[in-house]
Amino acid sequence: MSKSSFLAVSFCVFTVFTCAVLAQTTYELVKRIDIEPVWSGHPVGFALLTKDNEQFAAYYDAGQNLTVAQRSLGSSQWTFTKLPTKIGWDSHNYVTMAVDSGNFLHVSGNMHCVPLIYFRSEKPLDASSLKQIKEMTGQDEKRCTYPAFINSPQKELLFTYRDGSSGNGKQIWNVYDAASKKWTRLFDTPMFDGQDLMNAYFHGPVLGPDGYYHISYMWRDTPDCSTNHDLSYIRSKDMRNWENSRGEPVKLPITIKTGEIIDKAQPGGGLLNPAQSIGFDTEKRVIISYGRYDENGNWQLYNARLEDVTWKYYQTSDWNYRWDFKGGGTIVGEISFSPVQIQEGKLVQSYRHIKEGSGRWFLDNKTLKPIGKAPSPVQYPKELSGKELDFPTVSVRSAWDLRDRGEMPDTGSPTRFVMYWEAQGTNRDRPHPQTPPPSMLRLFEIKRL
Repeated sequence: MSKSSFLAVSFCVFTVFTCAVLAQTTYELVKRIDIEPVWSGHPVGFALLTKDNEQFAAYYDAGQNLTVAQRSLGSSQWTFTKLPTKIGWDSHNYVTMAVDSGNFLHVSGNMHCVPLIYFRSEKPLDASSLKQIKEMTGQDEKRCTYPAFINSPQKELLFTYRDGSSGNGKQIWNVYDAASKKWTRLFDTPMFDGQDLMNAYFHGPVLGPDGYYHISYMWRDTPDCSTNHDLSYIRSKDMRNWENSRGEPVKLPITIKTGEIIDKAQPGGGLLNPAQSIGFDTEKRVIISYGRYDENGNWQLYNARLEDVTWKYYQTSDWNYRWDFKGGGTIVGEISFSPVQIQEGKLVQSYRHIKEGSGRWFLDNKTLKPIGKAPSPVQYPKELSGKELDFPTVSVRSAWDLRDRGEMPDTGSPTRFVMYWEAQGTNRDRPHPQTPPPSMLRLFEIKRL
């Protein structure tokens, strides 16, 4: 599968993941469907969502307009709904979608420290009836960033976003009542509160084999990405009542003084908000993967595992390279990694490194050190590979179906959907000197053999 060499680093993923055991899987191409030409000036996240017999694609078209395309499964014809918002040169401004229990479509995006941008359909599973709604609750909605829809254990639709800015923000959670079509606060306080001194960047919730929803998070003092510090952790059975790793209740709002800190790395220590993930070992123990500088100043991959209510720390990589990131705006991700997963009954972790290339390691169960190369668990059709635009700074981007979350190669369904397009790399959220021509957004339907 063709991907961009390195990811633009701008935001953490706020969605419910589930752990999975990876198995050898091969897919074949069933169908390729063109959607329409899209903006390729810089990388920004698009969204794909399948619900029953309807499929929705949300993206920025060639004119930078937020667009939702819809088709019925089995058809190659799309209908297009252009929404009244246009993207600038900001890679934070991804778009996301959800469908509530009444089958109404919700769309949010193009938000980086701006008033809430949110749309809801007036008819079930009908993107053409999307209407902009200027307020959810009407409170703390003037400087919104990082929208995310989450399905709660109670089958409710939740919505979370940051109120404020990088280095000074609160994390707000809302809950939707499908009967009244109204949003209210899930909590009577923010979930995370930087108290005008910092903000929290979190990853998760991740549903583990232990039945808990796990979240890791770190704090940042300013818009400068080098000021991340204090990697921390919480968990919950119901997404309402949160606790630390010892089972002790954590009162909201969570602040730097009340949360459970896993790694006390300080500003300049190498913590980076997108470089955190949550996995589990064969004994169902949670593992927080993250990066930071070692004693020699090189950036390394670490895995912290919860062992008998105590966090144990393991340096997994031994790279001789310092990823020296700093400043504001969307930076280029020089190193990335997956959570620890289980493949062939063994622990496995993948990585991509600007100097060391990419690969997958089998990890020793005790030391979490690499003990050999692991094969890829998935083989995708060759038709998904390769770029088309004759423009040197363009690379391939993808968006997997939110229906099966896409982060795992095997979610149980024999058929999967993925969108592909091409876009130029990041430039700290500033315009590039040249803009490539629009790229064709394509939908691929693939089937497990």
